[in-house]
Amino acid sequence: MNETPIANRIHIGFFGKRNAGKSSIVNAVTGQDLAIVSDTPGTTTDPVLKAMELLPMGPVVIIDTPGIDDEGALGEQRIRKTKQILNKSDIALLIVDATLGKTEADDELLGMFHAKNIPHIVVWNKSDLLNKNGEVKSPDFDKTKEIHVSATTKYGITELKERIAALPVMDESKNPLVADLIRRGDIVVLVIPLDAAAPKGRLILPQQQTIRDILEAHAVTVVTRETELRETLEKLAQKPKLVITDSQVFGRVSAETPEDIFLTSFSILFARYKGSLLAAVKGAKMLNQLSDGDTVLIAEGCTHHRQCEDIGTVKLPRWILDYTGKQLQFVFTAGREFPEDLSPYKLAVHCGGCMLNDREMKYRVQCALDQNVPITNYGILIAHINGILKRSTAMFPDVAVELRTNHEET
Repeated sequence: MNETPIANRIHIGFFGKRNAGKSSIVNAVTGQDLAIVSDTPGTTTDPVLKAMELLPMGPVVIIDTPGIDDEGALGEQRIRKTKQILNKSDIALLIVDATLGKTEADDELLGMFHAKNIPHIVVWNKSDLLNKNGEVKSPDFDKTKEIHVSATTKYGITELKERIAALPVMDESKNPLVADLIRRGDIVVLVIPLDAAAPKGRLILPQQQTIRDILEAHAVTVVTRETELRETLEKLAQKPKLVITDSQVFGRVSAETPEDIFLTSFSILFARYKGSLLAAVKGAKMLNQLSDGDTVLIAEGCTHHRQCEDIGTVKLPRWILDYTGKQLQFVFTAGREFPEDLSPYKLAVHCGGCMLNDREMKYRVQCALDQNVPITNYGILIAHINGILKRSTAMFPDVAVELRTNHEET
């Protein structure tokens, strides 16, 4: 469990007003001093994320957030970041100061939980201060959805953890990556370039997860670079069921992979894994409708040191410009930053989202769809540019129907 990727962990966000005791509850629930605790309001100035094991739930990410009632210009920025955390929270805990009761700020947060359909618990902290005899009572309390605790005395903390574990959450591990596309004994060839952008001494997360998924399906995985693909295919006594490639070399790999072998990319698999494949296929056709002066958003779910031939900021813009022949503008975002207002963009192009959990990736896609901004995915866009979109999604029946319906045969 300690090796579970952050994107596959349940994200638990702790929200509330300043000095309600969010950080103290985080420390009490985790049994660790993960967050700085102080009587001074506003001690937590930025969201703090920590991957850990929370029994009996398992691998989680704990997120301590700034107070929703922070003040001033910096306070507004912190509140904005707190609201962004909601988009990735599988579970939300509203920490209320039991000596003060709920406020408008607390009710605002509850409204956001309901609007985003986030399973949540209202946690009345500092309950030890209500009654010195140990009896905890307060107005506006629903024992079926709320709980009294004390971070100081640890009253109710065990029950709180049990309630957290009992909440229904989206389980991304149930989504198929590649195992449902293959059978025991099938050969799957993975094509992994080792260019300047490749990390030294390791494979990136999508490649690792794909290999693990293939092995768990009792299939055989063969890993090669694009420079040795042709030779690799010739040496295999059994024809591979599937070739999975890094999208950057889609064109070359397609040309060297026989038509009777299924072909796709890591990015396309992750679009399906995150539930955004069909939207990405629909969004790709916007590439043919761009005009001079249009702005394209290119968004990545992680932050990393960018190399001279970075795919997001260098290769994709170049390929888009070459394909469209238009004078376009590009805006780039990475990590947690994703624009709430997408109206300036004619098209949004997102990475596979391997570092984003299921809820946040779905939020980003839905955010674009709600604003009528087409959104696509690195792998889908590159397949479209190379004229192999139909081939690279042939294993997915819903996509095949979409392409036939719209008479798109690329």
